[in-house]
Amino acid sequence: MVPPRLLLILTENDTLVDPGDLTGLVRLAVDAEAAGFDAVMASEHVVLGPSAGAVGRPVNLRAYAAPGNQDPATSWPSSNVLLAAVAAATKRVRLVMGAVIAPLRHPVLLAKELATLDRLSEGRLVVQPTVSWHREEYEALGVPFAERGAILDEQLEAMSALWEHTPASHAGPRFAFEDVYCVPKPWRTEPARPKMWFGGQSMHPSLLRRLVRYGDGFHPFGAASAEDLAALRAGLVAAGRDPDGIEMVGGTRAVFSGADDTADIDAAMADFGEQVEAGFTTFCVKASQHTDDPGEVRALCEHIVSQTARFDVPVPG
Repeated sequence: MVPPRLLLILTENDTLVDPGDLTGLVRLAVDAEAAGFDAVMASEHVVLGPSAGAVGRPVNLRAYAAPGNQDPATSWPSSNVLLAAVAAATKRVRLVMGAVIAPLRHPVLLAKELATLDRLSEGRLVVQPTVSWHREEYEALGVPFAERGAILDEQLEAMSALWEHTPASHAGPRFAFEDVYCVPKPWRTEPARPKMWFGGQSMHPSLLRRLVRYGDGFHPFGAASAEDLAALRAGLVAAGRDPDGIEMVGGTRAVFSGADDTADIDAAMADFGEQVEAGFTTFCVKASQHTDDPGEVRALCEHIVSQTARFDVPVPG
């Protein structure tokens, strides 16, 4: 048994770090590592269209970005490039590429980029492939929005072939290649791929299928229901996998008292014990929800480390 792993979110921190200051995000990662955090995460959009803010902005801009609540001019730097810079500036923290929208890329190119970053960081990469929600983003890149789930499923098969075999071949309805050499390979060899998380707003059949086949971790959007967790355990058992061997990713629950206030970090961690009881082993924190001063981030992270040390969780797979 070990204390929970802690993850600092780097993107969507515009009230803490100026959107143009990408090196400031790297500095957050360095502070998180120095404080004892296990991982940092960068999520993405490639582009946003006007409907990105269709449901209106959050009352407090420190709240999480969600479908339809974003200013179309929100800064979403390339997570691949940003995490490469973090890899160069750190030695230990895992690099979580949260919500990489895989269908917007060709799987051969994506497999090469992910393997390169994983190899560069000596196995610290974690990838969370997703289909996302923003139709205008797909239209801008000429990818059929209605087919995004099927595209992702085929991409996962194609990338697995590229990472495992040399040469590699794949023949599918959307992507096909024969006897191609895609090198370097990912750092890990069993299985031959970067670690992968999957998540979403509910445990729908496609998500469960991807988790069971490829998943090293489950990272839901918001709080997962008891039904979702039961479905995941049942699916893993049915596939012959250890349901306790998957990393379960939860997080803080920030509550804001006003439109321009930060949230109390201890209150945001108040349900960590309940999350641990439910099986969660890793907790995400967004620093901008709790401070407006980048100089306070390391101390904030150190406080979180000290407060979570009392919990025991199984060593995740």
